[in-house]
Amino acid sequence: MPRAALLSLHARVERIGPGDWEHPALVQVWGPRFSAFAVPAGDVAPFTLGRLPTDGAGRRRAEETADRLERFLAGRRMTYRAAGEGLGVDPNSLRYAAPTGRVRLRWEGTGQPVVWTVDPPDIPEQEARLDLVRRYLHVLGPGTAAGFSRWAGVKPRAAGATFEALADELVAVETPIGPAWMLAGDAATALASSSDPTAAARLLPSGDAYYLRWGADRDLLVSDAGHRSELWTTRVWPGAVVVDGEIIGTWRRSGLDVALTAWQALTGRQRDAVEAEAAALPIRDDHASVRACWSET
Repeated sequence: MPRAALLSLHARVERIGPGDWEHPALVQVWGPRFSAFAVPAGDVAPFTLGRLPTDGAGRRRAEETADRLERFLAGRRMTYRAAGEGLGVDPNSLRYAAPTGRVRLRWEGTGQPVVWTVDPPDIPEQEARLDLVRRYLHVLGPGTAAGFSRWAGVKPRAAGATFEALADELVAVETPIGPAWMLAGDAATALASSSDPTAAARLLPSGDAYYLRWGADRDLLVSDAGHRSELWTTRVWPGAVVVDGEIIGTWRRSGLDVALTAWQALTGRQRDAVEAEAAALPIRDDHASVRACWSET
């Protein structure tokens, strides 16, 4: 979501400020599983057209919803609730138009998203589908067609077909949870020694792409079942505390108070690194101090 996207950017990019979630280089779309995502303006296609069914009722619903919304808005912008009520439909049903790539939104995390329509991305749908798989494997791989299906919110058959179409770019690998696929280029890099330093500490927000996983895939990041249940809860997920490249706890924020839970004893250096990261979160313009509070399980 937009505010969480700001913290995800901060974890990866230097000098991110509190207002950078509104940077013109970013746009908001209803992406995988119809959640609101902030994505680079030039990367809309894989996260929209990449999920558009090739045929059938799902495609007809997406295209018809986009057509109706475009005719109703006629160049206007309005809240998606007002648009839905104006069309006489459940406002949430407007999300079905998202895979056409023709709907944009602006949502601050509270209140109603504002929606409008645009021209669809000018790339072939199949290339968008392939690119979405490439991104999934590059960021979350090794992966499988079944894992991609859950992550992208597409039908298993469609996911399998896209993996098959990308076969020349993939290599089979074995993981602790079974066979999977990687991009050939990523596999070659993984086998080479890397001199890139690991960040001392990062606070990843709820739903960050790094741990957006399901089923056995979660075992790869957190081996302890009890700790997995604390990170991937049945309600709103907490953030993940990453120290020296490993998830070692969770965190939540209320205003300027950051509650940190560690699953293991941390050294003084590690605590200092986490607290420094908390203090650097781009959550306020007035440079007020963040208060970190620790607990251990």
